[in-house]
Amino acid sequence: MEQNNRLMKIAIAGMGLIGGSMGLALKKRTRHTVIGIDIDPKVVERALDSGAADMAGTEHLAQADLLVLALPPAAAVEFLKAHAAKLKRGAVVTDVCGVKRYIVHKCRPICLEYGLSFVGGHPMAGKENSGFSNATDDLFEGAYYILTPTEDTPKADLEMLRKMAYDIGCAGVTITKAEQHDRIIAFTSQLPHVLAGAYVKSPRCAENKGYSAGSYRDVSRVATVDESLWTQLCMMNADNLCNEIDELIKNLKACREAVANGEPSNLTKVLREGRLKKECVKE
Repeated sequence: MEQNNRLMKIAIAGMGLIGGSMGLALKKRTRHTVIGIDIDPKVVERALDSGAADMAGTEHLAQADLLVLALPPAAAVEFLKAHAAKLKRGAVVTDVCGVKRYIVHKCRPICLEYGLSFVGGHPMAGKENSGFSNATDDLFEGAYYILTPTEDTPKADLEMLRKMAYDIGCAGVTITKAEQHDRIIAFTSQLPHVLAGAYVKSPRCAENKGYSAGSYRDVSRVATVDESLWTQLCMMNADNLCNEIDELIKNLKACREAVANGEPSNLTKVLREGRLKKECVKE
């Protein structure tokens, strides 16, 4: 339900899976006005027809209290560069990208130049398939929303975004620094996508029918990525992701050596260590 009494005009640039779902959730759960923006006229038409947006087009940006950049990182920066001057002074700008150091470094100076406030954001929700056709009004229900304010972020702006996260159905909000976000997200999000992509390249993948169950589905699910988007995300977080890949390779080698050397006690030890680690980790 709506967490604050102030009604806002929220512009969403990019009505894909995340932006479209955000619009649907806001219109289902709040009385905020949503301005939908997308380069595809058909997507804009569907957003208006479905009720994900009340109005559409960059000509309405001057009315926006909040602009959500629901675009890939590079596109988000370019959109802000092109349209920052249209926003009213004091408006808040946020994003939904899976990397935060790059976005904060690029977007914050633009916002400062035009008297805007930028706060990095990342809703921890998604699907294997992208696009407005896959958007739903319940995508964020039970999810966490990460915000990465800087030292000079006004408390009121941070509170606005915190409340918006609850407005769309999120169960919790994590406040952290951009550096910490990128370090952890390399493990929780980017590494699983890299792993899934490598896993399904086995020749056995084509022979899985009749032989697979939950384990195969769990490991392979996110292999159906938007490779252009995930290339951006991985390259913009290369240092952290490489550290996680190296750690994974080290652990895989330990398993392989135990199996190849016929050492069941060592394999049992390696598997036990993983089980105990998983059991003691809170999610």
